[in-house]
Amino acid sequence: MILCATFDRRIIMTQFSILDLAPIKQGSNATEALQNCLDLAQHAEVFGFERFWVAEHHNMQGIASAATAVVIGHVANGTSRIRIGSGGIMLPNHSPLVIAEQFGTLASLYPDRIDLGLGRAPGTDQITSHALRRTLHGSAEDFPRDVIELQQYFAEPEEGQKVMAVPGPVPMFLSGSWAQAYLAHNLRPCSVCRLLLLRILRPRRCCRRLNCTERGSNLQHN
Repeated sequence: MILCATFDRRIIMTQFSILDLAPIKQGSNATEALQNCLDLAQHAEVFGFERFWVAEHHNMQGIASAATAVVIGHVANGTSRIRIGSGGIMLPNHSPLVIAEQFGTLASLYPDRIDLGLGRAPGTDQITSHALRRTLHGSAEDFPRDVIELQQYFAEPEEGQKVMAVPGPVPMFLSGSWAQAYLAHNLRPCSVCRLLLLRILRPRRCCRRLNCTERGSNLQHN
């Protein structure tokens, strides 16, 4: 949805997005929840919303968005213009290569419409986290390394690089605390991604945006 207001002959335009978890209502099922998710995205597109975000949660009987990339493909296939993204993929649960391949494929199927939002929280309990990635030996330091690895998969392959993600790339976003703003500020320069610290449910908080270019990074207030 785009709201316009006029102040001193200037037009201020605010863009809005929707975050959905594909909730399963009492007495309903996942099939209906996923159809409702698509229906909401279709209405959001008609009303002029900028993006439709799908959240990742696991081992929760009331949420149908666990396979987030699959849900994003379902929503993107049923819409035509609105951007669809993950809000977000909890990177500690996944191999960076798998995420690069999944979202690179989505971006190829739906060009200029797919966004990859990343978070560092597990989005579930420790037992489920272990079932997802088969290890509990990670630490808070793994998230920056995983983001950088993911970033490398989306970049042009370097000479001698043995592991590549095909296809790619896709715009990347970081969500969470100011620690992730620090991470964004300290990531090596790139030319294929843009990182945005999102406060999807806390619009009063300040957001920062990192513009990545071949010459370097520029951290700006949004």
